[in-house]
Amino acid sequence: MSFKDSKLEDGNSLNSFQIQSSKQIGGESTISDYVNEKSSTKENSFVSFFKSFQIVNKNNISNVEVLTPEDNLKVYQVKLIALASCIGSGLFISSGSIIATAGALGSFLSYFIVGVLIFFIIQHLGEMTSQFPVRGNFLIYNSRFIDESWAFAMNWNYCLQWIVTIPLSLVSASLTIQYWNDDINAAAWVAIFWVVIVAINVFGVKGYGYGESVFSVIKAIAILGFIILAIVLVAGGGEQGYIGGKNWHPPFANGFKGVCNSLVNASFSFAGTELAAIAAAETSNPRKSLIKATKQIFWRILIFYMLAIILLCFLVPFNDPQLLGNSNSSASPFVIAIKNGGIKVLPSIFNALILIAVLSVANASVFATYKPLVALAEAGHGPKFLAYIDKRGRPIFAIIFALLFGLIGFICASKNQETVFAWLLAVSGLSCVFIWFSISLAQVRVNYAAKVQGIDIFKPYKAIGGDYGAYLSMMINVLILVAQFYVALWPVSGENFKVETFFEAYLAAPIVLVSYIGHKIWTRNWRLYIKAEDIDLVTGRNLLDVDVIKQEIYEEKEVWSQKSFWYKATRIWC
Repeated sequence: MSFKDSKLEDGNSLNSFQIQSSKQIGGESTISDYVNEKSSTKENSFVSFFKSFQIVNKNNISNVEVLTPEDNLKVYQVKLIALASCIGSGLFISSGSIIATAGALGSFLSYFIVGVLIFFIIQHLGEMTSQFPVRGNFLIYNSRFIDESWAFAMNWNYCLQWIVTIPLSLVSASLTIQYWNDDINAAAWVAIFWVVIVAINVFGVKGYGYGESVFSVIKAIAILGFIILAIVLVAGGGEQGYIGGKNWHPPFANGFKGVCNSLVNASFSFAGTELAAIAAAETSNPRKSLIKATKQIFWRILIFYMLAIILLCFLVPFNDPQLLGNSNSSASPFVIAIKNGGIKVLPSIFNALILIAVLSVANASVFATYKPLVALAEAGHGPKFLAYIDKRGRPIFAIIFALLFGLIGFICASKNQETVFAWLLAVSGLSCVFIWFSISLAQVRVNYAAKVQGIDIFKPYKAIGGDYGAYLSMMINVLILVAQFYVALWPVSGENFKVETFFEAYLAAPIVLVSYIGHKIWTRNWRLYIKAEDIDLVTGRNLLDVDVIKQEIYEEKEVWSQKSFWYKATRIWC
C-alpha cells in the first residue's frame, strides 16, 4: 500500500503505523472494507468501551479497529505538550535546592548550559523522526544506528527513569498538600491521585493528549502570571520594597563545585522535553507537528525555565532558611518568593497550581514508561506480552504495568520513605543525560553512514546546527557526567567520601554499564558499533512519499511568500 493509496473515505490519510499494522495483521480484507463494516455496526457505547480492551487477534483483521485520526494527538495538543509538558517538581520544587547550592549566577549557568543542550537534542530528534517515522518510539534508533547492546542498555535506562518518576510524582503531590494540612496520612492522597492518573491513561494516547493539554495550559498560565508578579516585586511592589539585584551577591554559593552539583538537578528539571518529539510522532502529520513543536520548545526554554529561574534568583536569596537544601522544607521557591512579598492568599493558589503540575508529570511519566516498555518487548529485550495491543491500539499490558508501579508511592507511609526515595532518585538522576547523548550520537551516525554509502537523504525537517550541534550536545552531556562524578567523590557538603553517597549520586551510570556488558556477554556480540556501511538507511523510509512531501513543502513556501510582513513576523516564532 503506498502513501497515496492510504486514504480514508473522509479524505484523511492513515499514518505509517496504521499502514504497517494492516500489513502485519494480514488477511484478505482491506482497511476500507473494515471501515465500512465498522460504520454499519453500532453498539452501546458502554459495552463498546469495555470490548475495546480485548487483545488483538493478529490473524484476523476483523478483530482490529482502524486507528483513525481521532485516535491520534491533535496538532494543538502537540503544541501544548511541547510548551509545558513535564514541567513539574523539577522546576517548581527542586529549583530551590539549585539556588541554595549554586547561588544566583551558578543557578543561571546551570539552566543555561542544560537549556542549550536540550534545544539541540530536540533538533536532532526531530530530524531523525521526520526521516524515519516511528510511532512514539525513538529508542529504536539506538539498535538501528548505534549498537544492539547499547540499545538494550538505553531502553531499560529510559524505562527505569520514568517508571520511578510515577511514584515520585505521586508522593511529591501528597507532600504539596501538606502545605495546607499535614494531619491526613500522605498515603490517602497518593491513592486519590493514583486513581486520577489511572482514569486518564485508560484511554491511552487519546487520554494522555487531552489530560496533558489541560495541564499544560494551567502550567503556562501559572508561570506567565508569576513572571509578571515577580517583575512587580523586584521593582518594589511588595512588602520588601525595592529588591533590585541584591540577592545576586555573592553570585556563587559554593563556587565551581556548587555549579557542578546543580547541573544534574537542572537536567532533571528539563527531563521529558523529548516527549514533544514522541508526541509529534502520534499525529497524522508528524513533519508539520515537529516544526511547530521545536519552535514551542525554544520559548519553553527561554521563558519557562531561563526567565523564571532568573526572577527567582532576584526574589529568593540562596541562604533563605525556607529553601529546600537549607532545611527539610519541601516548599516551592515560587511560593516562598510570593510569601516574602507579603501577599496573603496567592501562595495557596500557586501551591494548588504546583500540585496540578506535579500530577501532570505523573501523567506524562505513564506515557513515557509504556512507550519504552513496548520497545523492549518488540526488540526482544523484555517480556513479549508487553507489546500486545487491544482493539483500540493501546499497549494495554504495558500501561497496566506502568500504573501498577505507581503503587510504590504508598511507601510514603513508611518510616524508611526517605531512604527508599533517595535510591529511586538515584536511579533516575543521570538517566536523561545518557538518553540525550544517545540521541545526538544516533544523529551523527545516520549522517556519517549516508556519506559513506553515498546516499542523498531527503530530510523533511533539518536540524539547526547539523552535526556541529550534535557534537556540541554530546560534549555537554559528557561534561555533566564528569561534573557529577566529581561531586559524587567530593560532595558539596564537605563530607568525606562514602560509598553510599557516591552511588546515590551516580547509580545510573553503573546500571547502564552493567546492562551494556551483560547484554554483550549474553548475546556474545562483541561488536562495539554497527559499521557505517552496514547501517540500514532504507527500511522505514519507504513509508514516506518523498514527492508528495516535496510538493507539500513547495506549496507551503508559495503560500508563505504571499503573506504580509506582519503575518510572517508573528508566525515565524510559533
